Amino acid sequence: MKTFKYIILLAIVSFLFACSSNDDGTSQQLNQFQSGICLNITGPTAVYWDGSHNQPTPLSQIPTIANPGQQFIHSQYPALGFTMPQGYIAQEITDQQTGTIGVNVFRTDNNVVWRYIPSSPAIGQISISDVVNFEINQIKAFYGVTEQGNIICAEDFVSNEFGFPTSFSSRLIRFGNFTAQLIVQAHFMPSLGNTFISVTLASGPTAEFDNLVMDTYLPLHWQLLVISDDVRDSDLDGTPDNQDSAPFNPNIQ
Repeated sequence: MKTFKYIILLAIVSFLFACSSNDDGTSQQLNQFQSGICLNITGPTAVYWDGSHNQPTPLSQIPTIANPGQQFIHSQYPALGFTMPQGYIAQEITDQQTGTIGVNVFRTDNNVVWRYIPSSPAIGQISISDVVNFEINQIKAFYGVTEQGNIICAEDFVSNEFGFPTSFSSRLIRFGNFTAQLIVQAHFMPSLGNTFISVTLASGPTAEFDNLVMDTYLPLHWQLLVISDDVRDSDLDGTPDNQDSAPFNPNIQ
């Protein structure tokens, strides 16, 4: 369990440090934001991409769910829990044999997917490119798209920062009428002979993608970062407790 918690930390730590502390951030700044590492994207899509790569962004407020719907709590790991927007459902991922846990979140029209696997252990050293190809092929098949698609942004690198090989691979890809951002990390621990894989995938209609970043993807991800009044929304009214004049009354913000 200690190893699993460590992998979760690695999977989400980039978002924790990537956001600007400038309280003057506005919607206009977000809409005009130019990615510092991928010149092909601007706006919330660029904010999401850069934040996923531990780069500073003008995001100065914690994104919250504006229209809270169902809550999800993983049956095997309750720390993996969050509130979804209305019109979304969750599918728990649990593989007792491998120890993989995660969740798929779908909009009920099946046009939007948010997939989060904080830990999937595998025996031996796994090629991260195989994981990337699997995830891309899987989401394209889900939408019924057969065309190859266009890679808009891509990053690949390997580090040894934590004392063992850590591979990072990301793709922003457009295929058919859809856009998907995929972040994969693979942490090989020689002492165990295992690779621990984490996956975050967010996909939806290209025309909606910027709005989905702000209304769905970021609010879902931020709920996994820390449990504090900065992100806790006890009455599920879309306002964090520390900004809510009545944190236990959904009719008063």
